[in-house]
Parts: sequence; structure tokens; C-alpha cells
Amino acid sequence: MKVYKDLSPSPRTIMTPGPVEVDPRVLRAMSYPILGQFDPEFTSIMNETMEMLRKLFVTENEWAFPVDGTSRSGIEAVLVSLIEPGDKVLVPIYGRFGHLLTEIAERCGAEVVTIEKEWGFVFDTEELVEAIRTHRPRLVAIVHGETSTGRMQSLEGIGQVCRELDALLVVDAVATIGGVALETDRLLLDAVIGGTQKCLSVPAGMAPITYNSRAAAKIARRKKIERGLLTGSEEESLLRPVQSNYFDLSMLQDYWSSARLNHHTEATSMLYALREGLRLVLEEGLEPRYARHKAHEAALVAGIEAMGLSLYGDPGCKMPVVTCVEIPEGIDGEAVRSTLLQDFGIEIASSFGVLKGKIWRIGTMGYSCSKRNVLLTLGALEAALLRQGHKLEAGRAVQAALNAYA
Repeated sequence: MKVYKDLSPSPRTIMTPGPVEVDPRVLRAMSYPILGQFDPEFTSIMNETMEMLRKLFVTENEWAFPVDGTSRSGIEAVLVSLIEPGDKVLVPIYGRFGHLLTEIAERCGAEVVTIEKEWGFVFDTEELVEAIRTHRPRLVAIVHGETSTGRMQSLEGIGQVCRELDALLVVDAVATIGGVALETDRLLLDAVIGGTQKCLSVPAGMAPITYNSRAAAKIARRKKIERGLLTGSEEESLLRPVQSNYFDLSMLQDYWSSARLNHHTEATSMLYALREGLRLVLEEGLEPRYARHKAHEAALVAGIEAMGLSLYGDPGCKMPVVTCVEIPEGIDGEAVRSTLLQDFGIEIASSFGVLKGKIWRIGTMGYSCSKRNVLLTLGALEAALLRQGHKLEAGRAVQAALNAYA
């Protein structure tokens, strides 16, 4: 009979664009006793979580709650609930996850129109405005921070144009929420999807979302109640019901509202984790948190450049929480990553698609975003490159980072 050992994962310094290290206080919260999903003590936790999510998203929206599942579940829930088959959807693509939005929208039966920008760059506002005015979509879906390329799209002015043309604006902020400023109401964003496993430093398993009254109105017209919960007085949907049961936001609303209409069994321990993660974000303060991410990014970049390495992409639209580094000629990028992991316990990311084997991606997100981690990563990367025979002046990277901190 096979005997399985006690679970004992190796400690890691995780410097990828997600997942990242989890704050010990969040891990502690996940160990707390389970409550029933309709226990008043638990529903109070649900309400507090919604309150804190409104502050995180900088919104007065009524609806701000997590979808159970990884970040992609939140994206799918918003898109499948807002897109009716035949709706025209515009997706600006400047990396991998724009293609993901396109695929999900197509699976929803949308007529999808895409515009594309070379990876490493983003769209000018004028380009986006022109595309919206030309195609007049019912919905625009766009990525705020594209971790595949380390670029961040400006959203200024886009919401106003969408309002003028009665289009809904949906934003994938999975990689930026909690690490980069994003003001939902000021930017006139109709729906925003966040992620837990990146700047919030909570394990993957929930997708915080928020949406406004414009989005809620369409969801309400598609509302359907499960047959087993019907009382006989409900009205039929005015529009075609949402194609998914699990991701139907009209049903999830009823679960998160005072109605507490049963939909699914809440992921109790994950909700504890999210609540604690949000509490820590608000305790630090949004502006100080954004400043912390910028400071550690600056130190990391200074160290990388001191090694003589080149950064990938247009510096004018670089994400503050992801740094992409071009792999030097003649260097085995995967061998360097293996050395970092095996000898130093540090993980950085490779890339995919057209950038596979061409860049490393280093995340400075949430709890992983610290002076200790930046200095360790730079020192280890130097050592790994030297082992590969790359010419550089040992020690310069860490000194450059220390100077940036000073």
C-alpha cells in the first residue's frame, strides 16, 4: 500500500505576474472555523466584503462582490451576463488576454470586432475612440493591464464615448486592481473584473467584480430564477436568459442581496481570505499602496539596467507591477529560470505566444512587492547569468537598486 507523505510545499520567493506570495495574515484567516452560508455572522462577513470592494474599486455601485472561481470566472460571468447572442462587441487586443476576451465573447454568440496593436505597445486614446465610433458596438471589452507584455492601457476618455453611443464598457483589471490606481466611477466604467492572486495577495479562487446600474439594467431584463426556487409570482425575462447558470449575475445578485436566494454554496474559507486581504489593502491605504508598488518597480528596473539588460516594450505604457526583460543573445532563458528556482528558491515567469523564449516577466505585486524580494531577485539573476557566461559587472545591480531606494 502506498503511503503518502505529509504535505510540505517548499518555501518560495514568487516574483511572477501572478500568483504571488500570500500575506501570512490571509493564510491565518483561511484557517478559521466554517460558518453556514446563511448564518447571520457569515452574511455579515459577506456585507463587509462588499463594502470593502466598493472602496477598492473606488465606486458607489450597489453591486460589488466576488464570483467563486479564478479570475477567468469573473470575466466569463460578466461577459456571459451582458452579451446576448448577436450583440456586436469590440475588443482592442494588445496581448494574450485581449484574445481571451475575444474568445469568451465569441462563445457568448457575439458578433466580435477586433482591433490589434503590436505586442509591446498600447492604443492611443484617439484610436480607441475612432474604433468605437466606427463600429458602434453594444459592448467594449478591454484589458487594463496586460501581463503577457507588461503594458497598461490608458482608459481616460473611453467611458465618455461609450456613454454617448450607449455601449457598455467592461474592463479586465485582474492584474492591476490593488496595485495600480483605477477609479471605476470617475472613468465611467460599467463593469470591472479584478483578481485575487495578483496585487491583492490572496490565493487564486475568487474574482471580485463590480458593475453599475447601466449593466444591472440589462442583467435585470435577462433575469431568471431556477425552477426549483420559483414561488409562482415571478415575471418572465424580457430578453434571452443568460446562457450559464453558475455565472448568471442575476442569480448571484439575489444571493449577495438581502434576499439571500440560494444559488451555490459559498467558498467560505476563500471569502475569509478575500475579506482579510481587502482589510489589509485598506489598512495600508490605496495611495500609499500604489506608491509602494512604484518604488519597488523603480529599484528593480534600476538593477536590471545596471546589469546591461534591455527592457521589453514601450516604456511609456509599462505596467508598474510587471517588468519584462529581454533575454540576452546566447542565453538559455529557461536554464536561468531553473537556476533561480533550484538554487535560490526564486520564481520568475517566462512568456508565451510570439514572446515565448524571448522575455522574462518579473512581477512586483502585493505581498511579493518588497525591498527584500527585489534585492534577492537581482542578486540571484546576476549569479544565474554569470553561470551562463554572460558578461556583467557583479554587484552593480544590487547597488543600483539600493541607490534607487536611497
